[in-house]
Amino acid sequence: MNIIEEHRSTLRAGETTLSIDVTTLPGGDPAGRLVIRVGAAGAEGEAVADGQIEVSAGVAATLGSMLSEMLRHHAALTDPGGRTARPASQGRPWTPALDAELEQRWIAGESVADIARELARSPGGIRARLPRVGCDPERPGEYLPDPPSMRPAEAASVSGDGNDQVWARPGLPGTVIGGGDDD
Repeated sequence: MNIIEEHRSTLRAGETTLSIDVTTLPGGDPAGRLVIRVGAAGAEGEAVADGQIEVSAGVAATLGSMLSEMLRHHAALTDPGGRTARPASQGRPWTPALDAELEQRWIAGESVADIARELARSPGGIRARLPRVGCDPERPGEYLPDPPSMRPAEAASVSGDGNDQVWARPGLPGTVIGGGDDD
């Protein structure tokens, strides 16, 4: 009986989808052999990487480290480096007009990325500011719910027999009305 083990991993980086498949080869070799297939497709589905290598399982970790180091060095040489450009308004104070525009755009359903681009802010800055204008950063187009301390007192029970009660937390808006035989 042959047992073949396969591991697959797919990663999307920008417009490129990378995939790596590692398969053990059946056979009597006690050290085991691995086939490593690498592929990548661009935005239009065109192949931007394709190949495979067969290695002994014992050297796979060393080969992986070596490839990782070589590719990092190559990327460092070909990458112009430096910092990426900051959004024009990053770090500037928020004005009431900007807060109002942020709230309006969020409630209209615009994405964080679109709002960040239009307001010349970073996406992180937009997400951090949303709760300050009352918007829920986890749910596009929605306001934050009122916290319990800001909610009006709710009726706890309405029985219709003169024992109606409205409960509120001590020190918060609301009235506690006691009914029943204690009156």
